Amino acid sequence: MNHSMKSDGLFTKMGLPKNLAWGYLGILIFMMGDGVEQGWLSPYLIERGMTIQQSATLFTAYGVTIAISSWFSGVLAEALGVKKTMWLGILFYILGTIGFVGSGLATLNYPVMLVTYAVRGFGYPLFAYSFLVWITYRTPKERLGAAVGWFWFVFTGGLNVFGAYYSSWAIHALNYINTLWSSIFWVLVGAAFALILNRDSFQKINNQTSKLRELANGLIIAKKEPKVLLGGIVRVINTTAQFAFPVFLPLYFEKYGFSTTQWLQIWGTIFTANIIFNLIFGFVGDKLGWMNTISLFGGIGCGLTTLLFYYSPQLFNGNFTLVLLCGVLWGALLAGYVPLSALVPSLVQKDKGAAMAILNLGAGLAVFAGPAIVRIFIGPVGDTGVVWILAGLYFVSAILTRFISLPKTQHPEPLAAQV
Repeated sequence: MNHSMKSDGLFTKMGLPKNLAWGYLGILIFMMGDGVEQGWLSPYLIERGMTIQQSATLFTAYGVTIAISSWFSGVLAEALGVKKTMWLGILFYILGTIGFVGSGLATLNYPVMLVTYAVRGFGYPLFAYSFLVWITYRTPKERLGAAVGWFWFVFTGGLNVFGAYYSSWAIHALNYINTLWSSIFWVLVGAAFALILNRDSFQKINNQTSKLRELANGLIIAKKEPKVLLGGIVRVINTTAQFAFPVFLPLYFEKYGFSTTQWLQIWGTIFTANIIFNLIFGFVGDKLGWMNTISLFGGIGCGLTTLLFYYSPQLFNGNFTLVLLCGVLWGALLAGYVPLSALVPSLVQKDKGAAMAILNLGAGLAVFAGPAIVRIFIGPVGDTGVVWILAGLYFVSAILTRFISLPKTQHPEPLAAQV
C-alpha cells in the first residue's frame, strides 16, 4: 500500500494521470507506427515514376480525410463511446494500409493509392484525438494542462521523433515496403496498451442523446459558443507553419549551403525540443494561466521565432549550430499552444466532446492549410512573403486568444486565467 501511495505521488508530481498511463504509452507506440513513412514516402514515389503533382495530390487527399476524421473524433467519442471510436480508428488504419501497400503501391495503381491512402487518413485522429477526449473528462481541472501536455508529448514524440528514427533504421534493415507493413504491428501494439492494458473505465456521455443530434452538436457548438470557434481558428494557426515549412524551406536553406541531410537533422531536432516543451508548457499553463501561456508564448513567441528561423541562415552566414538553435526556439515555443486543449473544453460544462471536435478539426485543417498558403503565395510574394504571412498569422492568434476567457461562473483556471 505504501508503494502504491509513493507511485501515485510520483505520477501526480509528473502531472501524468496514473489511471491513464497505459493509454499514453499506447498513443506513443501507435503514432510511431503511423509516422513510419513521413520522411521518405514522397521522394520514394517520385523515384518510382510518379510526378510531384501526383504525390502532392495524394498527400492533399490524406490531409482532407485527416481533417474530417479530426472533427468526427470528438463527436463520435461522445456518441459511440471513446473505446469504440478508437477501435474504429484502428480498423480504418489497417484497412487503408493493406489496400495502399498491398494493392496500390505494389502495382503503382494511382487511383487505388489515392483512395486507400485517404482511407488510412481516417485512422489516427479517431484513435488519438478520442483519447484526448478521455483525458479531458477523467483528469481534475487543476491538472488538466499538464495531462494535455503529456498527450502532445507522446503524440508528437511517436509521430515526428520515434517514427523518423525507427524508419531510418527499418528502410535499410527491412526495405521500404516491409517498413510500411511493419506499421500495422506497431499500431496493434499501441492499441493493446491503450485499450486492453489500460483499465480506466469511461462511460459513454449523453446516453439519452441521439447519435445524429450528437453529430449536429459538433457544428451547433461553434455558433452557440463563439469562443470555441475562436479556439478552433487558433488551433489551425498553431501548426500551419509546421506543414508549410517542409514544402519550401529545404530549397531556401539549400541556397545557404545546407544539404537535405542537414535540413532533416534540423527538423528532427526541432521536434525533439518540441516534445520536451509540450510537457513544460503543460505545467506553465496550469501556473501562469492557459490563455496567457497560449497568447504570449504560442502566438507572440512563434511569430518572432518564425522570422528568426527564416532569417538565421543570412544572419549567421549559414552557421549550422546557430541556425539549429533558432529552429529549436521556434519548436519550443510551438508548444506554447498546448494549453489550448485544456482551455477550449473547459469553456463548456456539457458537450466537451463537441468542443474538442472543433479543436481537432483545426488540427486536421492545418495539415493542408500550410501547403495551400505556400502554393498560393510563393509565386507572387516569394519565400520571404510566405514567412511574413505565417508570422502574421501567429500574431493574429495571440490577439484572438485574448478573447477566449473562461465563463465567470466557473472557478478561474490556476492563477491568471482572466488577466
